[in-house]
Amino acid sequence: MINSINLAAELVSQADALIVAAGAGMGVDSGLPDFRGNQGFWQAYPALGRARMDFSSIASPQAFRDDPALAWGFYGHRLALYRATVPHAGFALLRAWGERMEHGASVFTSNVDGQFQLAGFDPQRVFECHGSIHHLQCMRPHRSHACGAIWSAQDFVPDVDANACRLRNAPPACPHCGGLARPNILMFGDGDWLERRAEEQQARLQAWLARTRRPVVIELGAGTAIPSVRHFSHSVVQRHGGRLVRINPREPQVAGSLDAGIAMGALDGLRAIAAALARL
Repeated sequence: MINSINLAAELVSQADALIVAAGAGMGVDSGLPDFRGNQGFWQAYPALGRARMDFSSIASPQAFRDDPALAWGFYGHRLALYRATVPHAGFALLRAWGERMEHGASVFTSNVDGQFQLAGFDPQRVFECHGSIHHLQCMRPHRSHACGAIWSAQDFVPDVDANACRLRNAPPACPHCGGLARPNILMFGDGDWLERRAEEQQARLQAWLARTRRPVVIELGAGTAIPSVRHFSHSVVQRHGGRLVRINPREPQVAGSLDAGIAMGALDGLRAIAAALARL
């Protein structure tokens, strides 16, 4: 473990660019819930547990079609939670490391919580591959309707009955056509997600990556169950000559001897690297 931490510190000190690749485990140290398994999900949302609704059932476009107040009860609660959450100290460590590098830092994340922007990362350097709860989109099918609107959720303040997981105030509506709005998030069984905003983020990240020569990827809390983040990390190593620091308490293994795997949670792992950097 000590050798991996020291190697991670060396990779950070030698890099000209930092890519933060974050999965759901990144938010756990900020107090955000981990929906791993039905029991943990139902503990966070007991009303859905009583109805035996799992995460994939409520996190779907069909839930908005069937019962908008219930679907917005779930997503409205999450929106309020993410707005109120203070990002943990590991975000500041990552920002500080990136600021010392020639090309700075960029972020690739499967999280929809907006925590990197809240922590002060440049929004133009964040790629949210599954979308963002802080943006809304029109529910009217964009393939047959000219709307296709995406806009900020900043004006929507959800009033949620947490015991019933139901929205008490009116759900947000499209400012262009008046249709029901939903989060601009890639959900389960989702053929109507408007990916335009994410595609623009991706293009900016790829243009930035093309300018780097010695990037280091610090991957945090990204498992193999939904491997979007891991696929991205490996692509940076293979296509851009980057090195990988993987921080994951359960699945820290890395393929290459020049990469570092650290079996810790996100905050503990970042603090361990910071201590090793101080000794260099």
